[in-house]
Amino acid sequence: MTQFVWLWIPFTLLAAAGQVVRNAMQRGLTAQLGTLGATHIRFLFGFPFSLVFLGLILAVNGDRLSWPEPGFWAWLVVGGMAQILATALMLMAMNERSFVVTTAYLKTEAIQAAIFGFVFLSDHLTALKVAAIVIATIGVVITALRPDGMKGFGDLKPTMLGLVAAAFFALSAVGYRGAILNVTGVSFVTAASVTLVATLLMQSIVLSAWLIVRSPGTMSAIFRLWKPSMFAGFMGSFASLFWFLAFALTAAANVRTLALVEVLFAQAVAYYSMKQKISLREISGIALILIGVAMLVAS
Repeated sequence: MTQFVWLWIPFTLLAAAGQVVRNAMQRGLTAQLGTLGATHIRFLFGFPFSLVFLGLILAVNGDRLSWPEPGFWAWLVVGGMAQILATALMLMAMNERSFVVTTAYLKTEAIQAAIFGFVFLSDHLTALKVAAIVIATIGVVITALRPDGMKGFGDLKPTMLGLVAAAFFALSAVGYRGAILNVTGVSFVTAASVTLVATLLMQSIVLSAWLIVRSPGTMSAIFRLWKPSMFAGFMGSFASLFWFLAFALTAAANVRTLALVEVLFAQAVAYYSMKQKISLREISGIALILIGVAMLVAS
């Protein structure tokens, strides 16, 4: 697999681009389904597509599936449940303070992923990569923070909610990588795809049960909107597959740092489609992101 390690870079870029499209689709459904309902479609409607992806991969590479190592299930639960908890905490933080401030806190995910990856998976990061992660993270925070959106920045409750949400997102990435590494005897592509199928199945069951108990009308609304939800589910599964492929090849911190280019994609969309001007502060933040990403890729 060593000769394919560099593929984590295009995999991450494809995943980030797919995530931007998925987010746009989910945003269009939020008004009708609510935030949790719109979030759930990426799991519920993404699961069938993950099965298709796995079937195609097995048909091409001829891998034979076997039962994963015992550690797979523990890491799978950590990754899947941490992602759900992180999403809930993120929404709570956004209710406390502005979207801008919450986004700044959430972008500490890459740094926390580096710590968790080192502690739990012994992922090695060179001093240059650590510096790249820190520089890129600072760039994103500078880009996210706006003078008119910083009211209450540093208040204890939203600060803790935002930082803990970022910690769970980081733990989720590390958990997924841990699960993938416990699928042995097959190619890294198959390992990533198997993990994706198992993750989406678990998340679909958990969130469906929650919505059926707490908001049964939301589940009915989701199925009524199955046509737009199918495309959102496809893009969600597509993006997740490439995230998992990247996690199979390198430390979660590397992937989540390079994923910060999503900010650049969003800036480009805002500039070209909405004619929003880019401020000097945003240009400075983008420059730091590019420097950090370039350092990471070069190392």
